[in-house]
Amino acid sequence: MNMFVDQIKIEVHAGKGGDGMVAFRREKYVPNGGPAGGDGGRGGSIILKVDEGLRTLMDFRYHRIFKAKNGGNGMSKQMTGPSAEDTIIAVPQGTTVRDLDTGEIIGDLVEKDQELVVAKGGRGGRGNIHFASAKNPAPEIAENGEPGEDHYLELELKMLADVGLIGFPSVGKSTLLSVVTGAKPKIAAYEFTTLTPNLGMVMLPDGRDFAMADMPGLIEGASKGIGLGLKFLRHIERTRVLLHLVDMSSEDPHQAIERYRQINKELANYDPELLKRPQIVVATKMDLPNSADNLAAFKADLVADKTLEKQPEIFPISAVTHQGVQQLMQLTADLLDKTPAFDSESHDKELVAEYRAAAPDKKDEADFTITKDEDGTWVLGGEKLIRLFKMTDLTHEESQLRFARQLRHMGVDDALRAKGVQDGDLVRIEKFVFEFIQ
Repeated sequence: MNMFVDQIKIEVHAGKGGDGMVAFRREKYVPNGGPAGGDGGRGGSIILKVDEGLRTLMDFRYHRIFKAKNGGNGMSKQMTGPSAEDTIIAVPQGTTVRDLDTGEIIGDLVEKDQELVVAKGGRGGRGNIHFASAKNPAPEIAENGEPGEDHYLELELKMLADVGLIGFPSVGKSTLLSVVTGAKPKIAAYEFTTLTPNLGMVMLPDGRDFAMADMPGLIEGASKGIGLGLKFLRHIERTRVLLHLVDMSSEDPHQAIERYRQINKELANYDPELLKRPQIVVATKMDLPNSADNLAAFKADLVADKTLEKQPEIFPISAVTHQGVQQLMQLTADLLDKTPAFDSESHDKELVAEYRAAAPDKKDEADFTITKDEDGTWVLGGEKLIRLFKMTDLTHEESQLRFARQLRHMGVDDALRAKGVQDGDLVRIEKFVFEFIQ
């Protein structure tokens, strides 16, 4: 079973703020008693945090719903309720977070111990001490806590490697990785031996080192999801240098150039920026009989190819006999020294802008909506209105009157009249039903 999980969907529900309290002080030695209801505490937020010890999103496979605790309610004597602790969720380095409702990329977790608040806890409701005034010195008004944010997210892991090994299945990527690093990928004489990306560290005698990733094999149509498809291509996005492995042992002398072109075509179809990465063409399996002749034919085909802007650098190796392997690693390290770090953030900003254009802008949303049920009941909705409703303590009449004034100020009464509401009609907000009076 494939135990590497690199894309997962989760739900996050932040905690609700604690309710404010209606209370009064009547002690004998407190001359100016009056309102003394405390505020509610803040609800817990959901925070993603990078854990360098994690390598996959496997922990989310059976735990996909996360709920933070609610804040404590306010207390008498103006005491504020306790705030809830935030819920910290560990994720591997290289995790991209996307909001499934809007399609927007909301974060890219690539730094050590980096944190991202994905669902903010609600603030605590205010106690009645905040509503005292000269006209109403003893108010029986308090707010309920603000609801916490709820989001549906997609987490996607893109491996953080300096160098990516790309090429058709069975060209020798896993063998090369096993020779130059301590990684132990599965190696066998059939295609698609590697089903998940493998990562290893290359240590050079001169003290330089870099991370190398062996990516799953690529076939025609991978950019459209065929074969291992997008699962392969996602992990190339963050690499700085590509080693393009081409098998030189085929019976067909022109197979190498065809597969070389096909790989580059799939990279361009997925993201044209990938072709701008420095790329070394590695001619593999040079210890086999046909390899020398096929390499000569491959070089001739490249020279004859007028579509290439410049001729790629070709480096022949044999991972089995270690021929040219150390020199290739030195050349790769030199190229890395000259290649600036890939700015994944700017790449993802382009994606964010693309999605934001299609996503609804909350600033343009109406404060409330009005619909009518089949039974004739008017139904009020809208994010702002529902938020005010949930923060209203309906157990006290003064709070109900305050909510009615808020609705009138928002223009709900006038909008209902414009829709044709009649005196005595029923109006519903979620499960709360009241009678409309002119």
